[in-house]
Amino acid sequence: MSQWRVLLVDDHPLFREGLAAAVNLDDAFTVVGQAACADGAMAEAVRTGPDLVMMDLALPGRSGLEATRRILCDRPETRVLVMTMSEDDDSLLAALRAGARGYLLKGAGRDEILRALHTVARGGAVFSPRMAERLGALVGASGSASAKEAFPTLTARELEVLDLLAAGLGYRQIAQRLVVTDKTVRNHVGSIFAKLQVRDRAQAIVRARQAGLGGE
Repeated sequence: MSQWRVLLVDDHPLFREGLAAAVNLDDAFTVVGQAACADGAMAEAVRTGPDLVMMDLALPGRSGLEATRRILCDRPETRVLVMTMSEDDDSLLAALRAGARGYLLKGAGRDEILRALHTVARGGAVFSPRMAERLGALVGASGSASAKEAFPTLTARELEVLDLLAAGLGYRQIAQRLVVTDKTVRNHVGSIFAKLQVRDRAQAIVRARQAGLGGE
C-alpha cells in the first residue's frame, strides 16, 4: 500500500519540525509539505495533493478554518485533522462545520497523534478526550429532538449511540460512557447501519451530522 501524503500547517517552525519527525516515523505516512499560514496551506495543497492535512486554527492572516474550507472545496477527498490550542466550544463546532474530520489539542503525545491520523486516513472521525466530552454535551443539549425527527426508526438508545459516534468516540469509549458491554454497542451500531442503510461508521457519522448530531 502506498503511503498517505500529509501536509502540516502551523505557524511555529519548531512545532512543525517536531510534528514532521513524529509523523515520518510511521511508515504509513510521509510529510509532503509544510505551511505557516492559510494562504501557504492552500498553495501547498494544490502543489502536493495531500491525502491528509494537519491544520492549526490560529494562523497569521486568514484562519485555519478558512484554509480548511477552501482546501476541501477544491479537494473534497482530502481529510483534515485540526491540531490546536483552542479548547472552546465555538472553535470545535466551527472546525466540524468547515469539514474537519478530527480535533486534537496540542500537547497530545506521538502515539495519540498517529492513532488519530490512522483513524482519519481510514475515513473515521477522532477527537481528544476532553473535546469529545464537550461535543457529547453539546449534542445532548441541542441535537436530540431534530435527530429523532430525522431518524424516526431509531430507538432512544440507538440515537444516543449515534450521538457518541458522531462525537468521535470509539466503541469501547461508548460502552464505558453508557455502562454497557462492547458487544452491546456493536449490536446497536449494526442496527443503526441497517436502519440508516449505510455501509460503515463514516457514512453514519455524515448522516448524523446532517441531522444536527456531532456538532452540526
